[in-house]
Amino acid sequence: MTTFLQLAIVLAILLFSAKAAGYLTTKIGQPSVLGELLVGVILGPSLINIIHLPFITSHEIGSVVKELGEIGVLLLMFLAGLELHLNELAQNKKASALGGVFGVALPILFGFLIGTFYDYGIEQSMFLGLTLGATSVSISAQTLIELKALRSRVGLGLLGAAVIDDMLVILVLSTFLALQSGGNALQIVVVFIKMIAFLAGSVAFGLWILPRISRYVSRLPISQGLVTLALIIMLVYGVSAELFGGMAAITGAFIAGLMFSRTREKVEIERGLRAVAYSFFVPIFFVNIGLSVNIRDLDISALVIMLVISVAAILGKLIGSGLGAKLGDFTWRESIQLGIGMISRGEVGLIVAAVGLEAGLISPNLFSAIIGMVLITTLVTPPMLRASFAKPVTPHQPPANIA
Repeated sequence: MTTFLQLAIVLAILLFSAKAAGYLTTKIGQPSVLGELLVGVILGPSLINIIHLPFITSHEIGSVVKELGEIGVLLLMFLAGLELHLNELAQNKKASALGGVFGVALPILFGFLIGTFYDYGIEQSMFLGLTLGATSVSISAQTLIELKALRSRVGLGLLGAAVIDDMLVILVLSTFLALQSGGNALQIVVVFIKMIAFLAGSVAFGLWILPRISRYVSRLPISQGLVTLALIIMLVYGVSAELFGGMAAITGAFIAGLMFSRTREKVEIERGLRAVAYSFFVPIFFVNIGLSVNIRDLDISALVIMLVISVAAILGKLIGSGLGAKLGDFTWRESIQLGIGMISRGEVGLIVAAVGLEAGLISPNLFSAIIGMVLITTLVTPPMLRASFAKPVTPHQPPANIA
């Protein structure tokens, strides 16, 4: 059987399983994303190990599925940004800033204290804290979209806090790695300047140039020209965020969507991308998170530390980000909701952990425990968010689009 046929079979199974599991979880009152995550664990090496079934002989299938999933998370964050507006995010800047800062500081402190308690040493303890400080808002964004709460005060504050979180974790991680390799303060300053330059450049392009390009492309006799333009800009922003801004690609995709949200062509772009994203790429992304985890790798010692750091990871975001949101004038209920939304580590936690393992800053045993923590925090976030939004929320009215 050719590699293409093997890939086609795997994708068909993954898509069917994702949609079926999503449907079943909605029947029990939970977000569909929870079912997609769980079925990924079942199909992954923890149980079925679909990528290594006897008839799957190509070693490239797993990599292709992973990369398709990466496109899925970019599309998800682009669509989340497309539903918002810069003015809406600015209204919650205080809660976002404080929620992001406290949501990084407290988990890092918890992780460092746990590492010290287990005699991991200063370097390994500090890096453990960094893995707890990361967050992945893609899971929460999808859940809030399903709950029709993305444009509530909590949803807006959460997305802003996630951007702050991403910047801080990357800055602290870069600082830590620079110090480990004998770097100096100049390297740290350069990292910070690159972040600011990327944000300023991407926003400036989106405010003054992108609307004109969108209007021009909309008049061209090209099939789905606007949707193609949106995909190109999303990918360029994502690549630029990592290569030039030192940030996560999902942050770049979110900013790209935010820039397109103020164009007159927003509705056409959203209609075209939503069908592609939610029928193919996004389900693969959520399933692939489960495929990335192998529960069988956890021994007893790793299981204990996994449970300890999972509790610390949940409490760190819930208390840290929640307290920050409260200091930012959110109500207690809104603060708790924002804290819950920051709990998931998702693909960002996996990336940070992989960096630590490759650099020799964490042991394989601790790496396995961190992977378990990422899975637990990712799985508990959707049902916790659903429960916290038991009462209906009132979304903000959007400001008028600016051409």
